Amino acid sequence: MVVMKFGGTSVEDAVAINRASEIVRSRLPEKPIVVVSAMAKVTDSLLAMGRAAGTGDSQHALQLSRKLRELHYTAAGELLGTGLFTQFHGVLERDCDALDELLRGIAAVGELTPRTSDYVVSFGERLSSTIVNAAFSSRGIDSKLVDARQCIVTDANHTRAVPQMDETNDRLRTQVKPLVDKGLVPVIGGFIGATQQGITTTIGRGGSDFSAAIIGAGLHADRIEIWTDVDGMMTTDPAICRDARRIKIISFEEAAELAYFGAKVLHPATVLPAIQQNIPVYVLNSRNPQCEGTRITAQAPPSRNTFKAIAAKKRITIVDVVATRMLMAHGFMKSIFDVFDRHRCPVDVVSTSEVSVSLTVDSNESIPALAEDLAKIADVKYEGRKAIVCLVGNNLRGAKGVAAKVFGAIPTINVHMISQGASEINLTFVIEEDDVTEVVRQLHGTFFADPDPNVFA
Repeated sequence: MVVMKFGGTSVEDAVAINRASEIVRSRLPEKPIVVVSAMAKVTDSLLAMGRAAGTGDSQHALQLSRKLRELHYTAAGELLGTGLFTQFHGVLERDCDALDELLRGIAAVGELTPRTSDYVVSFGERLSSTIVNAAFSSRGIDSKLVDARQCIVTDANHTRAVPQMDETNDRLRTQVKPLVDKGLVPVIGGFIGATQQGITTTIGRGGSDFSAAIIGAGLHADRIEIWTDVDGMMTTDPAICRDARRIKIISFEEAAELAYFGAKVLHPATVLPAIQQNIPVYVLNSRNPQCEGTRITAQAPPSRNTFKAIAAKKRITIVDVVATRMLMAHGFMKSIFDVFDRHRCPVDVVSTSEVSVSLTVDSNESIPALAEDLAKIADVKYEGRKAIVCLVGNNLRGAKGVAAKVFGAIPTINVHMISQGASEINLTFVIEEDDVTEVVRQLHGTFFADPDPNVFA
């Protein structure tokens, strides 16, 4: 059994969905389960129309909805042809009408709650999975549409719901596995789930990868394939370094670190269910299916290169918490992190000195409100427009001279924070956002001038 997840660019239009159909056809002997994202940019559009409706602007929300309707009608029409589309049209129309009705209701109330936002955004995956399933059937692939909300059970933490694995696994075994056993190809929308009470939830942006891993782990798949629009995980962002190399094989831990710190190919949580079941994950290119992509496994072979890859995460804010007398006081650190917990604000990097604690957070968080609460226990200042650079490799703690070589390669760069030792596989530091391109290019030129052919392509 193989779980195949197709991202937004891999189902963005009729051409892309047709490519996906042929890829799935080639996997039929391996009993595929297909997980699909919303069509490219649809989630952003749904979020925008939800916000517009929440401010009472139903006209703008419905204008955006009409464009979304046309996008899906066009793709379905090209895939199915006039005859089949006439039969299928009513299915799409029902869902699009339901979205319009929902937007009118939000506008009438003048408020968009997290719960309602999840319901709005869920239409992206629901529409794309419906079209993909119809396209498969019209091409002779015996598929069956499965509503993810019937099998992915989550808590009620809307917009960032946490899957409840035991009940989810039970439902996967009773609702999805029998379809596979009958020779059918289940088609499931990623990213969405539902509470035990049946209320629609989402598991966070990029969550379709997570959905695929949950399904793969729950059904003990032989592998999980993440189909995107690049040839795999790269040594760094090709938009920054043209000589970035494809990573042939990488460990679960290394891939998770890279994903968290800015590598956009993979959702950070994707690897977690796979790690637990020791299921390999492949990152593949739907536009170049012949490419071997990147294989992510529990253990990767050693490389003669110090690092596997370099990732950068922009839009970071440094928060400095200074307390001359209280830093070593019992409970002070707990007090700081309690504030972050109350604001549900994740911390990326932490550094301490004798009288201060520095932390980095995503600049999209509500920094002023966070700082106001921190100011009740210490002096606080914060500064944005920073970036985290993360170098990932195996056994860095035991390698001599690594830090000297890293910072020797960027002698003119102002480094604000450094973190090494918390993990054996990464060295992380914080710089000005404007320095990212120069830093990544310098480091890549230093550490990947002679790539190991067993690890890099």
